Amino acid sequence: MSDLKIYRKRIIPSECVLLDGDEIIEQNDEHIITKWKTIHPRNDFDHGTSCYFLNDGVKVSKFYRSDDELLYWYCDIVQFDFSEDKSELTVTDLLADVIIYPNGKMKVVDLDELADAHEQNLITEAQVNSCLRQLDALLTLIYRDKFDKYQSCLDFRGL
Repeated sequence: MSDLKIYRKRIIPSECVLLDGDEIIEQNDEHIITKWKTIHPRNDFDHGTSCYFLNDGVKVSKFYRSDDELLYWYCDIVQFDFSEDKSELTVTDLLADVIIYPNGKMKVVDLDELADAHEQNLITEAQVNSCLRQLDALLTLIYRDKFDKYQSCLDFRGL
């Protein structure tokens, strides 16, 4: 559907991977929706769908087991960088994540990695500040029972 190449850039561990196995389902100025299989085989999950919310600095994913049972929603706080000609998108994982389970339980994870990256100068001050503000906005949305703003993007399409 699209010639866009999406790269996932991690700070810890340091890596940048072309997500060439991901299928772009929909793309517009507000979001990009993908379907994917795990890059490396895993026992805990097998595949998923993601929606990159380009104006919010959030990637919301649904992680599934091999039998298609939903394990959880996984929300990455990210930074988006398009190439000049917009044919490549680098998605930098800013480390802080929120996991929401089907039973409604939620947890915030990897804040220790954010602190480690900051102490080791692997992440800029601006990235840390952006991450914390985006995390606060996401948590505020969840606490106000408005997470359907993100869920509906995938659920509406049956993904």
